[in-house]
Amino acid sequence: MSDNIFWVLEVAIKPGELDNFKAVMNEMVKVTQANEPGAMNYEWFISEDDKSCHIYERYVDSAAVVEHTAGLGQLGARLWETVQPTRFTVYGNPEAEVKKGLAALGAVILAPSAGFAR
Repeated sequence: MSDNIFWVLEVAIKPGELDNFKAVMNEMVKVTQANEPGAMNYEWFISEDDKSCHIYERYVDSAAVVEHTAGLGQLGARLWETVQPTRFTVYGNPEAEVKKGLAALGAVILAPSAGFAR
């Protein structure tokens, strides 16, 4: 099994916040792509009715997760103003510090039990 940590964060976009949400989303994607080589996937999927979004993120390891969460700052605060989290599922074996931080955000953490990655 790999050291990768990945998750799907599901959020409801608050009424009247779609434009603000999209602006923050585009800024977060740009910053993450430019500054975080440990971010392997960073993909956002908005529902056809523009009411919800699933955010898929995959990181090389726990250190890359720490780098990402430490770098969010004001952008992260702006994101939370536009959405209401509905489900946060994390996959992998994050280190204790990362596990604690993600659990504080309401994450359900699922450890690998079988399988492979190519």
